[in-house]
Amino acid sequence: MTDAYEAAGVSFTSGEAAVDRIGAAVKSTHDARVVSGLGSFGGVFDLASLADIHDPLMVASTDGVGTKTKLSAAMDRWEGAGADIVNHGINDVLVQGARPLFFLDTVAAQHLDPEIVGRIVDGMAEACRAAGCVLLGGETAEMPGVFTEGAVDIAGTMVGAVSRSELLPRAGIAAGDVLIGIASSGLHTNGYSLARSVAGDQPLTNPLPGGDGESIGDALCAVHRSYLPVLERVLDEGRLLAMAHITGGGLLDNIPRVLPDGLGADVDTSTWTTPPLFEWLISSAELDTEQAHRIFNCGVGMVLIVKPVDVAAVQAAIDEPTWVMGEVTVHEDGDRVQLV
Repeated sequence: MTDAYEAAGVSFTSGEAAVDRIGAAVKSTHDARVVSGLGSFGGVFDLASLADIHDPLMVASTDGVGTKTKLSAAMDRWEGAGADIVNHGINDVLVQGARPLFFLDTVAAQHLDPEIVGRIVDGMAEACRAAGCVLLGGETAEMPGVFTEGAVDIAGTMVGAVSRSELLPRAGIAAGDVLIGIASSGLHTNGYSLARSVAGDQPLTNPLPGGDGESIGDALCAVHRSYLPVLERVLDEGRLLAMAHITGGGLLDNIPRVLPDGLGADVDTSTWTTPPLFEWLISSAELDTEQAHRIFNCGVGMVLIVKPVDVAAVQAAIDEPTWVMGEVTVHEDGDRVQLV
């Protein structure tokens, strides 16, 4: 039967080798909160670790790396792809005020290369350790006939926890509240189908036009940053009304997700400098301003919403440059986010 299954395109040997390769990386993230993990049918996490969180709520988010994995393959940057999906999940639960607890992943391909799977999981484990969360378990799958040769899909679910009283967004967001931007580290995990089209067949080692010497490939493969270390102090101080993680849909689609009905936002795109990578992509693809800000993050990875009186304190609590980029407005007609 095994021979028949392998003849159909699925290798038990590759699957077992992949599990053996990732074991040490996964276990390096485990601590007393993990009751059972790798090898179990389901990971078991001890909720007693939440005892110091009053009235805790669980927050979960699932996403994928998408076609960025094509560049990960071309540039041999598999560890970065693993970090990408963990950090994306961290940011998604963070915008609801939650700290990450554990992560579950899926790596699928037509044929599994144990070393590539291992390097992806190495990147996941490093990102989990940096965030103080555990890589609780996951799935590796060979799917011949579904994936093309060499293609790899990376996805996962992050689970975090927050006290009900600290859940974001908070009530009370109103016209006149202020938007503060924090820089992205690149495209993060969105816009890569267009970016790869722009890059075309040119060598990824070519210098990025307008850049400071880094290559196109390096710029495109920059790891999706985690905002947890940047924002922990701000979250602890309790001044935030809301946060928007700028993912697929850009500023135009993501800011409205945290605003009450009847409110929108004016965003002044002159308040920050668009990084060279985005300038090159926008120019090469001949995108207008609205298209650019719906496809790419254009240099803004996270947007905070605060009361005007709290702007200075929030910016002072963030140990990197930020910028006031707009304000909440009354929304009547048209797009809820207006670029001005």
